[in-house]
Amino acid sequence: MARSRFIKDTGLTLRMTLVMFLLGALFVGLVAALMYAFPSYWFLIGLAGVGVAFYQWWSSDKMAMRAMRAREVTPQEAPELHGMIDRLCALADMPKPRVGVADMDLPNAFATGRSPDRSVVCVTTGILQTLDAEELEAVLAHELSHVAHRDVLVMTLASSAGVLAGMLTRGAQFGGLSRGRGSNGALPAFLVALVVSLVVYAVSFVLLRLLSRYRELCADRSAAYLTMKPAALASALTKISGGAGAIPQKDLRANSAVNSLFIVPAVAGISLRTLTATHPSLEQRLQQLARIQAELGRPMA
Repeated sequence: MARSRFIKDTGLTLRMTLVMFLLGALFVGLVAALMYAFPSYWFLIGLAGVGVAFYQWWSSDKMAMRAMRAREVTPQEAPELHGMIDRLCALADMPKPRVGVADMDLPNAFATGRSPDRSVVCVTTGILQTLDAEELEAVLAHELSHVAHRDVLVMTLASSAGVLAGMLTRGAQFGGLSRGRGSNGALPAFLVALVVSLVVYAVSFVLLRLLSRYRELCADRSAAYLTMKPAALASALTKISGGAGAIPQKDLRANSAVNSLFIVPAVAGISLRTLTATHPSLEQRLQQLARIQAELGRPMA
């Protein structure tokens, strides 16, 4: 976890370490299975998979910005937004990330990047029009917490496991089929690779969602204690959730690829099951913020 004035969360650190260890072990198991099944192709398949993972890690900020059709803005273009981030970074004692704006009605925000020095915090024009200054500051503190805790980096690396599993499976399929459909060993070898790859994908799917939900609660806590205004974040989350319901379904689906990065998932009529949700429920988040508000001795507005 990065050194900053955001509260430390041992639970988040342990979860990030465990997820990376388990996914690393699963990936090693997948490569070992492919080495056994396709000894002539495992190196090329593995090299291609690792290359894609490295590219995803190296350019994660650019990929997310491109997916959101966002652009980086200067202090001259967005003085109030930069001013808020300047104050929060000084308060948290952390490097200032780049600042981006996505021109879309969907009220939301996200942070991404491989390190605090290569991170970007992006907001939509919709959220700038929806929230007041205190609410927006609380949202920005939430996103900066993700950067300071480095959970954005862990999520990027961890999500690569599923991508690698898919690539290795397709590579193994190509290798097995190229050896001839009549070969007695090709089909069983491919089935072994397929089963192991599916296990890697399924486990990474569950682990990522468990980590994603916890990291959102951690960022809520960190932002609330940094700004000392949990009620502002609670109000912002409520407004953002309500704003997503007013956005056309086709626009929500267009941004579903970056849902795990958003402060609130871009879905309407939230009814996500426990194992598939990328975020904790709004009720759970509001209850946590209410407890913090009571702890600080301030009544909820």
